[in-house]
Amino acid sequence: MEKGQIIELVIEDMLDDGRAFGRSGGCAVFVSGGGVPGDTVRVKVRKVKKTTAEASFVELTSPSPDRVAAECPYFGECGGCTLQEMSYDAQKKLKADQVKAKLKRLGGIEEPKVNETIGSDDLKYYRNKAVFAVGPHGEVGFMKGKSHFVMDIDDCMLQTDPAMACAEALRNFLHKTGVRGISQMTVKTAFGTGEVMAVLETEKTQIPQAEKLAEMLDDAVYGAGNEEGGWSLESIASVHKGKCRIIAGKPTITEEFIRDDGSAVSFEISPQSFFQVNPGQMPKLYDKAAEYADLKGGETVLDLYCGAGTIGIWLLDGLRRKDPEAFEKTKVIGIESVKPAVIDANRNSVINGLINTRYFCGKAEEELPGMMGLAKLYKWNEVNERVEREPEIRIEHADVAVLDPPRAGCGEALLEAVVKAAPDRIVYVSCDPGTLARDIKYLTANGYKFIEATPIDNFPMTSHIEVVANIQRR
Repeated sequence: MEKGQIIELVIEDMLDDGRAFGRSGGCAVFVSGGGVPGDTVRVKVRKVKKTTAEASFVELTSPSPDRVAAECPYFGECGGCTLQEMSYDAQKKLKADQVKAKLKRLGGIEEPKVNETIGSDDLKYYRNKAVFAVGPHGEVGFMKGKSHFVMDIDDCMLQTDPAMACAEALRNFLHKTGVRGISQMTVKTAFGTGEVMAVLETEKTQIPQAEKLAEMLDDAVYGAGNEEGGWSLESIASVHKGKCRIIAGKPTITEEFIRDDGSAVSFEISPQSFFQVNPGQMPKLYDKAAEYADLKGGETVLDLYCGAGTIGIWLLDGLRRKDPEAFEKTKVIGIESVKPAVIDANRNSVINGLINTRYFCGKAEEELPGMMGLAKLYKWNEVNERVEREPEIRIEHADVAVLDPPRAGCGEALLEAVVKAAPDRIVYVSCDPGTLARDIKYLTANGYKFIEATPIDNFPMTSHIEVVANIQRR
């Protein structure tokens, strides 16, 4: 095999970065730009190593039975929906297989029990958060695959109408005014209430002609409409060097979920707080977490990387509806590094009538070991000196730990503290099966056993997957 050579191969699998995989002459070939499992394709070799090669898709010679036509006109250019040419049943199976493979290879579990992927009812327009890149010439859209080039996007099959309307309004504003210095725009939409928030990341503190931009965004959202009675732009914020300020409207928007019994659970969302991006899947995800947490009443629950407090609040609210007396004996302690999210978590507890929650701001990897007495905690005093501080709460034991870390997974110091807290059950919510498997390997080497994992497809048409794992103390 040589660089520049055209070869034919059968696609055997797809990686979680969207590349296809096949073999030729005993060499593993990673294919960019096309191919689904079962396809026979011709590819052009770009790079050759000892046992692997990189190649680019050239043409399809024999289609897989799982192949479908991509609907999006940007497919193949935009770096987003890499699985759009695969049937949805095949997507769900692929993701479950990937989780199982990671748990075996990286987690050291011989035969991990991985349930079928819980699919999404909505395959289009399901995202409540759109992050638009802004180019140097006023382009507003998404990055072209494997590049830093911003593509103007007129429509996206994953985003809501008000999100795309805001993108068009910002594009028009930039072209008409010549204003520059906006590097990114995030649009958050609350499906349950219709409230919309636009967050602009800027290179300077002030946005020139901000009032005009606010007016254009407001008109765009109002014009987007929906069957439930219309969207409403409730908040516009700007973020400069990590500091957020409200340009117009409220500091938060409110999302509302209706449970099976008809009752409502509400969450306020601020510009910088994390919230699950697929509201249709969120109840399925949190109900599975509640199943694995198996609260009986009287437990102390650690909610680590808690964000706006959504998981802990969902668990407590569900227990209250099932057994009010058991609920009163149960408490949640949450830790989150983003201060606005901690404020949201405390406010969300009040909104939902919960008094048995406490949320603390700090890195979970530092705060929990400090609360457990395993490490010292520090702060900066008035003369900018780093001095030791006392933890805000002491924790000796927990019954349940919920871990919902970012893609990088949990720090080992955190896992050590969790093991020291000795919860009977650990519920691990992960957006990266690789780091999930790595962390499970640590836990299984330190007194815990892996029971099962359930993939939840929060991201149809993309290579991403959310996983809930049930881990119990031996």
